[in-house]
Amino acid sequence: MLSKPIIKIPLFIIALLLVIYLILFLQPRTHYIEDNPFMAGEDNPPHIIAHAGGNMEFPDNTLEAFYNAYSVDENVIMEMDVAMTSDNVIVLTHDITFDRKTNLIEADVHETAYQDLVNDEVDFGYDNPIPNDAYNTDQIFERYTNFEGTEVTPLDVEYPEGVEARHEEKFLVTTLEEVIKAFPETYMIVELKQFGDIGAEALDVLMDLLEDLDEDYNTFERISLASFHRDIFDLYMELRSEDYPQLMFSPQEDSIRTFYTMHLFGVSGLFRDPVSSFQVPTGQGNIDLTTDRFVRTVQSHNIALHYWTINDEETMRKLIEIGADGIITDRPTLMRSLIEEYYPEHYE
Repeated sequence: MLSKPIIKIPLFIIALLLVIYLILFLQPRTHYIEDNPFMAGEDNPPHIIAHAGGNMEFPDNTLEAFYNAYSVDENVIMEMDVAMTSDNVIVLTHDITFDRKTNLIEADVHETAYQDLVNDEVDFGYDNPIPNDAYNTDQIFERYTNFEGTEVTPLDVEYPEGVEARHEEKFLVTTLEEVIKAFPETYMIVELKQFGDIGAEALDVLMDLLEDLDEDYNTFERISLASFHRDIFDLYMELRSEDYPQLMFSPQEDSIRTFYTMHLFGVSGLFRDPVSSFQVPTGQGNIDLTTDRFVRTVQSHNIALHYWTINDEETMRKLIEIGADGIITDRPTLMRSLIEEYYPEHYE
């Protein structure tokens, strides 16, 4: 006698959930990014996304690295890391200290003035062997070398006509504004490294910069923001819903984890985070993020799927073959050679 209610209740719940899912699935998908420029599009190769400009070819997050990436492919997407200095300038830097990539010691980005970096001609051509965001207390200074183990200078870059090296030997500090103006038609992914109160303040300054430059440089049409920090991602969501409906950004891992779980259960239609792209590894633990089902599910949401950080030929080939939208790499030259092989007409 008790079996019928026990059976009916779960069936009712399942039916209710299906109805809710169907209603939500059929709702207008205002969270979609229409004509998402960070997707490759059908029958096109993945975008070459130069990680910090191509970290294995020139010092990362320098104007010179981005000029090099541009010489490799004029349609390259430029990925970069930024933070705010004490005088409210958004500069390119992977860490929130300068110790690992410069000849400075115990230098927090938010406590260092941009003007001092300029006046002192601080050199960003180092690769000091210390942990991220730590201090170079042992005064170990190692010059940057590329993937061939060769030291490079700004004079080794192939610049566009009319552009000259800023310095013969040093890789000087680079601002986000400089990069935006130097490449007025290039799509960019800008990752804010700071978080907490400093990160929120930096985001305010960053948004003011994008707004000031938007009329002349179409910043909101070609720049997507990123962050590994949940509080900054929440601020991106808030900005898009309130003041910047055109804002493009990628999520931190919580959102991607939510999407992946929904994808496993076949209910990804419930995903509503208004993101333009996912930046993911090829896998984590026993999770494979390169399956055909996962790729197509992500792309069905008009979300671009970008894989990081891929520097070996074998993995690049696999991602080209599965239809990735972009490959984030420290070696843009290697990736271009593979695209020429798979899509010979692309560079004609």
